[in-house]
Formats: sequence, structure tokens, C-alpha cells
Amino acid sequence: MTEATTTRPASCMAGQDWFLLVVLSVVWGGSFFFAKVAVAEIPPLTIVLLRVGLAAMALHIVRIMLGLAWPRQWSFWRDIAVMGLLNNAIPFSLIFWGQQEIASGLASILNATTPLFTILVAHVLTDNEKASVVKLIGIVSGLAGVGFMIGQDAIDGLGAHIWSELAVLGAALSYAFAGVFGRRFKGRPPLVVASGQLSASSLLMAAPVLVVDRPWLLANPSASTWASIGGLALVSTALAYVIFFRILSRAGATNLLLVTFLIPVSALTLGALLLGEMLSLHHFVGMAAIGIGLALIDGRLFARLRAT
Repeated sequence: MTEATTTRPASCMAGQDWFLLVVLSVVWGGSFFFAKVAVAEIPPLTIVLLRVGLAAMALHIVRIMLGLAWPRQWSFWRDIAVMGLLNNAIPFSLIFWGQQEIASGLASILNATTPLFTILVAHVLTDNEKASVVKLIGIVSGLAGVGFMIGQDAIDGLGAHIWSELAVLGAALSYAFAGVFGRRFKGRPPLVVASGQLSASSLLMAAPVLVVDRPWLLANPSASTWASIGGLALVSTALAYVIFFRILSRAGATNLLLVTFLIPVSALTLGALLLGEMLSLHHFVGMAAIGIGLALIDGRLFARLRAT
């Protein structure tokens, strides 16, 4: 990911920006729904390869139409390979593996801890993004929510699901490292970075899929599964990047953090309406604690409350 110059103050978003933010939350929330359908018939690693490969081809078409050339420096391709590993290959694999056992809504809640881990990683690995006391309190609140959910699941005897939940948390941690690492792409055209990292992750996933999944031996998936793969690749990845970078350029990176509040709501709604998934009360309590933590990290809600 890259940062772009904002065209309006970070604290202000136009109506169109809010609309795009809601659309992005549905698009990304839908990825958990699509994945839950796909993992019933296709192994996780193969789903990852299909997702990043098809999305990369779609973004390349857009990139070529816009006349954006790829950099030729070796350092760019070295860094983009690391970005593809941290931002696509590792987290996608962990999330899809975890969703074999846990509901799409719960996976989205656990994935919403990404900003919490990002603050921690940035605090440790950077000199200019140290966490404030308020942000540290937010991190504690969010992690307490996660601990409450997973701990209660363990008490309830759902031990088989704990590893799946930890896998999704591992994906959130990988996203956090990707967010910090991605600062080096500042100034690069966002579409070039996005298509480059998806291409790199496609190459990284090819060998594991051939060795582990051996897709030529798999049964032909159903039409609904292929539709879910298409949704994952074209809607929840390729289209999501286009919307993501449009909001970034118009409203700034800070406002983009708000999408984290909305993704679990979208995923929970889709899971309940289309998959019949039900979450327990302690999952919603945990999500509330994560929401409070994110609000503390974002800061604007409490600043407005103090101003009134």
C-alpha cells in the first residue's frame, strides 16, 4: 500500500466518500462470505492462488489501459515480493484455512484487530510512529476483546476452533507488518503497487499449490463455488483496491481506518442472511471491546465528544 496526497482535511469527508466507504466495507466484508462458500470445495491454498491470480490479471488490464508502466529497478521487485508475501500470500492463506472451522462473521471480527497490531508493530519498528498513551489503552481494550472471545471459546470446549481463530489473528498481524513495510512505496502509483504485489503473491503461491493441493486431482467445483472465487478475485480484491485507493486520494489514510468498524457488520449480516451463521453473545461483547479500542486509536469520536 502507498500513501497519497489528500485533497481535503483528514477530519472531513464528503457524502460521496462516505458512500464509497460503506461500499468498500461491503466489498471487503463479502470476502469472508465468498471464502466460506469456497473452502467447502476447494483447499485454502488453491483459493488464494485463484484470488490473487485473477485479481492481478484484472488490475493489469486497468493498468495497461491507463498507460502505467512497471518500474524496472531490482529493489522494487525485491520489495514488492515481500509485500506480496505479507499482504496477500500469508494472510489470505491463514484466513481461508481458519474459515474451514469458524464462521465468516467471527473471522471478520478477529481480522478487525489489524489496526491494533499495526500500532504495536509501528511503535516497535519505526521512529516516527510511536504509540501514545490513549492508543496503548485502545490496544489493550481491543486485545482484551479478542482474548475474551477466544478464552470463552476455550472454556466452552471449542478447542478445535482455537487454532483457526489464532490463524486469523496471525493474518491480522501479517497485515500489520505489511502496512509498516509498505511505507517504502510512497510516491509510487497505487495501481502499480497493487498489481505488482498481486503478481508477486501469485508466483509465491504457485509452488505450494502444485506441491500440496495438486489441483489437477481435485473434483470440479460447483457453479456456486466458482462464482464465489470470481467474487473474491474481481469484487473483493480487484474492485476493492480501486475503491480503496480512490478514498485514499480523496479523504486520506486516517479516514480509511473507519472501514474497519464497518467490515464486521457487513460480514456478520451476509453470514446471517446467506449462510445462516449465528454468533454467541461473548462474540458481540468482544467485538464491542475491539470497537472501543479502534475508536480510541482513531481519536476523532472522543475528541468530538470532548468538544461538545
